[in-house]
Amino acid sequence: MATEKELLRGFVARRLRALAALPEHPRKAALANLRRGVGYAPGDLPELWGAFLEDLPPELESKNGRPTKAEWAAYLALTFYALHQQGHDLPREDMNRPGEGFGKAVRRLANTQLRPKEGPEDAPVLRRFNALATAEAMPERAHHLRGIVQLLRAEGVPLDYVRLAEDLYWLQIPAVAPNVRLLWGQDYYHSPKDENPEEEN
Repeated sequence: MATEKELLRGFVARRLRALAALPEHPRKAALANLRRGVGYAPGDLPELWGAFLEDLPPELESKNGRPTKAEWAAYLALTFYALHQQGHDLPREDMNRPGEGFGKAVRRLANTQLRPKEGPEDAPVLRRFNALATAEAMPERAHHLRGIVQLLRAEGVPLDYVRLAEDLYWLQIPAVAPNVRLLWGQDYYHSPKDENPEEEN
């Protein structure tokens, strides 16, 4: 039997594939609709119910009217993906990139902000990154994540949204949240200074 984590990852991956497979105009409309959900909690906007609740595995659904950990994670991953994708054409510029973990993506963003002789601790985005990592409630996390996603969008830095959904799920569990923060920090500080092979030539 699949775990909640596996069900969440599968659901978000299917949703992202379905969005990418839509014809251009319906896809743009679906992404615009999802973007309207940024800044709201799961369930706040009835027009988004189908976008993140349709086909959601029953094991992940709320039973008491309050969003579950998985509903929060899926909702934020999908709405922020739509925000990130704005201005980038699918499928050529898909801002969802498997393997591009959050810490690694933020490091790529940081590299665009650094002046010569500056290190990763000097990047302006680090303040937002730290605020997100230490936020205790999902609305606060969503606030900090929004600012980072807007910067990633502006620089065209992709992100693995299936993994982000999983990270957001685990961040809501106090016993596991430190593991997520450690992995983000490792990805941020262990990334090479220049990972763009086109710029090496």
